[in-house]
Amino acid sequence: MLNRLWLLFCQAITVLLAAWFIVTTLKPGWISGARVSSFVDQVTLREAPDTGNSDTLNPGSFAGAAKVSSPAVVNIFTSKTISKSKPGKNGNPHQNEPWFRFFFGDQMPNEEPSSSLGSGVIVSPEGIILTNHHVIEGADEIDVAFADGRKRTAKLIGSDPETDIAVLKIDAKDLPSPITLGKMESVQVGDTVLAIGNPFGVGQTVTSGIVSALGRNQLGINTFENFIQTDAAINPGNSGGALVDTKGNLIGINTAIYSRSGGNMGIGFAIPINTAKQVMESIITNGSVTRGWIGVEPQNLSKELAESLNIPKDTAGVLISGVLEGGPADKAGMKPGDVLTQVNGQAVNDVVALLNRIAQINPGDEAKVNLIRKGKEITLKVQVGKRPKSKAKS
Repeated sequence: MLNRLWLLFCQAITVLLAAWFIVTTLKPGWISGARVSSFVDQVTLREAPDTGNSDTLNPGSFAGAAKVSSPAVVNIFTSKTISKSKPGKNGNPHQNEPWFRFFFGDQMPNEEPSSSLGSGVIVSPEGIILTNHHVIEGADEIDVAFADGRKRTAKLIGSDPETDIAVLKIDAKDLPSPITLGKMESVQVGDTVLAIGNPFGVGQTVTSGIVSALGRNQLGINTFENFIQTDAAINPGNSGGALVDTKGNLIGINTAIYSRSGGNMGIGFAIPINTAKQVMESIITNGSVTRGWIGVEPQNLSKELAESLNIPKDTAGVLISGVLEGGPADKAGMKPGDVLTQVNGQAVNDVVALLNRIAQINPGDEAKVNLIRKGKEITLKVQVGKRPKSKAKS
């Protein structure tokens, strides 16, 4: 009797094991599903409460500023016939300095004509777009792509190579709302800023950083420099894009980066909106920017130069190392070796200050300049001329 019961028990165990093997082989989900369900039932997850409003911003978010300003930032695509002009360093004809690079899209290889990309900002309901001169320089065609994917052809109204500002216009209906212009007077070092553009052609991108410095000049990028420096990540393709504050107001036009590799290294430069606006208004009104010019070759005055000229070492001014024959300064009696200290009663401490002071005077107007010549102070009256379009002495 015991043997028979043992035999039945062994047969039952064998049948159960066979059934288990068949189920785990052919239908493993029947068993694992039961185990997962049982495990999940024991897990407690913490989820954020449903606010019922997808527009609620997370603390510290800049989504509001990006949402307001991004639609006004456009992508710019240009094409032009390949020229035989000698390229700059690293093969970029727009690169004049070894470590300063415009955010200019690389030319597409083996294409006729060559093409490149940049960014721009819609600043008026009439379709006026601000961008960089180097983005559209020499372009045969200029196309603009909106953030919603629409594309239109743009017309060049005018540009100013000396500040690297260009003004475009598009004729299209249902334009995105233009961006609001900010006030440079309220911008301070340490303010959070957003850079919006089309880096490397990947599509519209928003990055954040701070204002690292204001009034950067003597960088050798443009003739007239007064840059906002920022560490917001900006790269090739960002040229002409927007630098905005945390309210979405435009405070600068992204222009160049300091880089040894061609990529972002945390040092970028933007043209302040007050400069860009002034240039834009002049271009729209007159077709170009008119600046004053007196025809001199200026040089910053060092302590060593001051000592060699027998003037006090703490003298603030600019050494006139050359005077253009027949130019306004030459006609007024200015000579090489003079130290220019004031223009119309305003101090001139360096070459940048001299350039800006003279440029702001209307051609034809008279300027009073204070000089030191051989240790003596003299005053001359100079009839300011019009600054030539090509590179000229100040």
